[in-house]
Amino acid sequence: MEDKIISVAIDGPAAAGKSTVAKKVAKLLGFTYIDTGAMYRAVTYAVIKRGLDPKDERQSETVLPGLKIDLLPDGRVICNGDDVTTVIREPLVSGNVSYIASFKNIRLALVDMQREMAKCRSVVMDGRDIGTYVLPEADVKIYQIASVETRAVRRYEENLAKGIPTTLKEVEEDVRTRDRIDSGRAFAPLKPAPDSVLIDTSFMSVDQAVDAVLAVIKEKTGVTPQC
Repeated sequence: MEDKIISVAIDGPAAAGKSTVAKKVAKLLGFTYIDTGAMYRAVTYAVIKRGLDPKDERQSETVLPGLKIDLLPDGRVICNGDDVTTVIREPLVSGNVSYIASFKNIRLALVDMQREMAKCRSVVMDGRDIGTYVLPEADVKIYQIASVETRAVRRYEENLAKGIPTTLKEVEEDVRTRDRIDSGRAFAPLKPAPDSVLIDTSFMSVDQAVDAVLAVIKEKTGVTPQC
């Protein structure tokens, strides 16, 4: 089992806690964590930085030639040589990332990057369409959800901790808007894969959610934490 490459796909709506859970699960299993949401945020930031309209598909696609995104083991996100780890979490990026993620050519470019990352190593990858489109043959597929209210509070508290000025009402509106855009886009929309396992974390702590995901991984693959 040690030599087998294992892929774990964790999908779900915005602010469902996917990234937090995926990072912890990957660390416990010794897998590589791939934050696909950070990749789309990095593209969004690149579009905004150039003064382009992130709601305009043709304008946004012009950042693709030469685009380079690196996800470092320490959690930093590097886009075209710039450390964008913090700025990609700011409201201007958060409010526009779903538009960028709905553009087909941008998705195709990032999906190619994501699939390459998963070819040679065991990964935990989270996003909106990992189990349905990016890694349809993933060994484990999780669909992680939580109520809109719970997700809004979580994201609001994250913003406060990072010093990002927002109100709870603004965050809840953003979450609802992102749900609508992500679920309604024509190409690779947000939806659970038919063979995914649903985990509702509305009333779970982070550790409880991690344990729930680890239990599914153990059942599907036999893999257990290294520590």
